[in-house]
Amino acid sequence: MPISRFAPSPTGRLHLGHGFSALCAHDLARSAGGRFLLRIEDIDPIRCRPEHVAGIIEDLAWLGIGWDEPPLFQSQRLPLYADALGRLKAAGLVYPCFCTRARIAAEIAASAAAPHGPDGPLYPGICRDLPDEERAVRIAAGEAHAWRLDVAKAAALAGPLSWHDARAGEVAATPHAHGDVVLARKDAPTSYHLAVTVDDAAQGVTDVVRGEDLFAATHVHRLLQALLALPVPRYHHHALLADEKGERLAKRAGSPTLASMRAEGADPVELVARLRAAGRP
Repeated sequence: MPISRFAPSPTGRLHLGHGFSALCAHDLARSAGGRFLLRIEDIDPIRCRPEHVAGIIEDLAWLGIGWDEPPLFQSQRLPLYADALGRLKAAGLVYPCFCTRARIAAEIAASAAAPHGPDGPLYPGICRDLPDEERAVRIAAGEAHAWRLDVAKAAALAGPLSWHDARAGEVAATPHAHGDVVLARKDAPTSYHLAVTVDDAAQGVTDVVRGEDLFAATHVHRLLQALLALPVPRYHHHALLADEKGERLAKRAGSPTLASMRAEGADPVELVARLRAAGRP
């Protein structure tokens, strides 16, 4: 029985692309008699707001999308992420990073050939080899720090890995392409990569349905699954909806929200039919 989920961050109202992704995940589970879950990824203490949570629930209900359990809130699960991070610390696979964004940017700018990954320049490893004594002193002094995954050490321990995507087939995991990603931020005790990996396993998610903009992140998630001995779900990375200019729908681009479409009198039945048609091959 498949179990899928929709996991938005409550940093604004849902737009049409979010509705499409939620519908894809919902339909995959329902078509096979499975279960569909709603997870609120509210780990950002600055941008996440309760009114946006209410908006998400309102928008999904308007589209006729229901879920099988009460929504899960990541902000209520911080001890689980701390435990996972602690296991990685004990294995020597993460290190504290005291760098500011300005320091990282300056280091990258000074490099003649800074390596790049899917999201831009990679972290140059400034704090990777700091002596343990210096790390302990700086942490004890209360210096702000994040925790980064030592991806080279972690990948060497895990060995060759792969994962399956419904469109791309079997994919060899290449987490090195992302560099030493942050697993716990300075302003939050976890990060997207760690929290989503822990929660998908804890909720028994068998099929992760999400946009192809997160395809590259799966390489990191597959490595974390191996390090934490977690099950590997099937992945379904769908194409992204675009506007009339061919640009993908996004919050930062000011894409029309489902709330604004509702206020303008859009018919949710017709809208859902159109979204389902967009998802067909």
